[in-house]
Amino acid sequence: MPTLTQTYNIKGMHCASCASIITKTLKKTAGVSSVEVNYGTETAKLVFDENRISPQELSKNIEPLGYSLVFNEDHSKHLGRSQSKSDKLVELGDMKSKVITVLPLAAFSILIMGWDILTQLNIAADMPYFLEQLARFGLPLMATYTLFVVGKPYLQGFYRFLRYGKANMDTLIGIGTSVAYLYSFVISVFADLLKSYINIDQAYYDVTIVVITFIALGKYLEARSKLKTGDAIEKLLNLQVKTALVIRDGKELEIPIEQVAHGELLIVKPAGKIPVDGVLVEGSSFVDEAMISGEPIPIEKNVGDTVVAGTINTSGSFTFKATKVGSETLLAHIIKMVEEAQGSRAPIQALADKISGVFVPIVLVLAFVSLAIWLTVGTQYLGFSQALSYGLVSLVGVLVIACPCALGLATPTAIIVGVGKGAKEGILIKDAATLEKLHKVNVVVVDKTGTLTRGKPEVVSVNNLSKLTNDELISVLASLEKKSEHPIASAIVTYANEKKLTFRPVADFEAIKGKGLRGVINGITYFAGNSRLIQELKLPFDISLLEKETAQGKTPVILATKDLVLGIVMVADAMKPESVEAVARLHKLGIKVIMLTGDDKNTGQYIASQIGIDEVMAEVLPADKLKIVKELQAQGKVVAMAGDGVNDAPALAQADVGIAMATGTDVAIESAGITLLHGDVSKLVKAINLSKITMRGIKQNLFWAFIYNTIGIPLAGGLFYPLFGWLLSPVFAGLAMAFSSVSVVGNSLRLKTIKL
Repeated sequence: MPTLTQTYNIKGMHCASCASIITKTLKKTAGVSSVEVNYGTETAKLVFDENRISPQELSKNIEPLGYSLVFNEDHSKHLGRSQSKSDKLVELGDMKSKVITVLPLAAFSILIMGWDILTQLNIAADMPYFLEQLARFGLPLMATYTLFVVGKPYLQGFYRFLRYGKANMDTLIGIGTSVAYLYSFVISVFADLLKSYINIDQAYYDVTIVVITFIALGKYLEARSKLKTGDAIEKLLNLQVKTALVIRDGKELEIPIEQVAHGELLIVKPAGKIPVDGVLVEGSSFVDEAMISGEPIPIEKNVGDTVVAGTINTSGSFTFKATKVGSETLLAHIIKMVEEAQGSRAPIQALADKISGVFVPIVLVLAFVSLAIWLTVGTQYLGFSQALSYGLVSLVGVLVIACPCALGLATPTAIIVGVGKGAKEGILIKDAATLEKLHKVNVVVVDKTGTLTRGKPEVVSVNNLSKLTNDELISVLASLEKKSEHPIASAIVTYANEKKLTFRPVADFEAIKGKGLRGVINGITYFAGNSRLIQELKLPFDISLLEKETAQGKTPVILATKDLVLGIVMVADAMKPESVEAVARLHKLGIKVIMLTGDDKNTGQYIASQIGIDEVMAEVLPADKLKIVKELQAQGKVVAMAGDGVNDAPALAQADVGIAMATGTDVAIESAGITLLHGDVSKLVKAINLSKITMRGIKQNLFWAFIYNTIGIPLAGGLFYPLFGWLLSPVFAGLAMAFSSVSVVGNSLRLKTIKL
């Protein structure tokens, strides 16, 4: 069956129950095989047979329930799927204007309520006549406006419940405020007929006004806070440039970014953003890659170096050749990965989802059961009039205070912030499940080459045995090695380039197979190679000088003439400077570190001793790495495997958490659950800390959401009235409900400020 996997924004979602309703409705649709609705991101990830049903038809299935899928006709032109911030701001502006119109009405209602309570307690004098009359005739008008204009979404929720049997948070608010309003309206109209049976002085117009105001205010604050959780994606999207300066037919042309083709030459001027990924072909500069890698110091770029889209050229102009464009760029991959991770579900969310799915029906039952108990049991002790009054207060209070929103927001908002924070630090997280598992890791298996070490040979020491200066020695050696294509030769040439040394002309060059090089510079014949070459030349040289260095995995390159040895340059795969600190921090977290290497035991043990590794497994083949990870898991260990994401792919896939070390644009994003940009092993520790603080935030959110509903609903229902005389006013219930979601989102946003 040909299936399409697509993620859409959803319009009309107001609570976690909405997510449950949309999920159930779409799952019943023929041709749909998978549905994942996320309230935190207001998105739906759908897997469906496009030959059987279209996205437009899917949207029509949920439109009667008050929801719709958002289609971006210009999707192909954008790297991100997120609904544009401008749309969100328009929606936020509408919410704000409605809140502003009802806040004065709520303030007046609270004044009347407060004065009335103080009068009954003999604390305040009787209300002035004009104020009493203003309240008598003004409150019904204010309540009518509040319910039918600002409270329209809640009335629609009530209507959809009656017509389709689908209830969400709007339904609860709609029923509660409508009951309060209708009861008050009936009392106002039929006061003379009813005064013999009930207390006609007890109306609830103020409840309708204040509850809807508080909830509208809470929804506005929640929406504004949720907008901030997506800051990371917004900043990534803002890195995308709209135009690029290309060279065509010898002329500089500014063209839309979508028109840049592979292999084209582009010019980047100082302070300009790099439009696509590529390789420098002319010029040099320093490039700020902070938004991609999290590193604040600009990196020097010369001819042959790679540059990535979205990074900023801080100094000179340069020309580069486009190698990856559009959705191929590193920035595009990062945006896609962050979006998908923010929209994914963590296993810890399962319980909250199950509760949210049945929450509203249960609350409806509890609300009417509480009313029934007041009318039956309460009437026997309080009389019908008082019992009815308390029963209505409980009915409205339970409907208003019950809130699955806090439960629904607890996990996704923390995940959104956590994944976004990781992206800023150069830590790309594939999905929420990976982020959750990472905090349980107690063993980290690390590949040596490319993870703890740089993964390429470098000059690590120079032992000068001649009268030449070190620079002269390296200049001669590098001039010879420049003629060779050996990786060791490349390391020496690179070292000479970094020191800006002069390369000398070489005559009569000869490569001596398996031993080294020979060449004439300024009339002098030089030899560069290994100890076998020196032995053949029968030069006086103590081979034991090399034993200690070679035991540490270093490769000697000896420079000599026909008569004597001039010096020894040691080349090795150098340790990354951050490796020692990273391993020390892992130990502080109680995590054991095991190093895997294909090198011999001596080399492995030396590197391990320098870094502080707990255990070394040397002479390991790529196939053996998978076996080792399985053995550790069989011992009950939770294993994270960090490797280069290519030859370590089987082990990365087997590990509980696979971590790919990526450098530059060579990003193996799909090979592991987490990718650390620029191959910085110190980010591994940050990733684990990120997982820990995110999970701690989720647990805090879930705890308060559960506690809030566990205490709030019985309190509003009147359970504590017989014991303590406590009965929760619907006004306070509305205030509590409004700020429960805001507090959860606020706690999630707090994660942004915690240092990794």
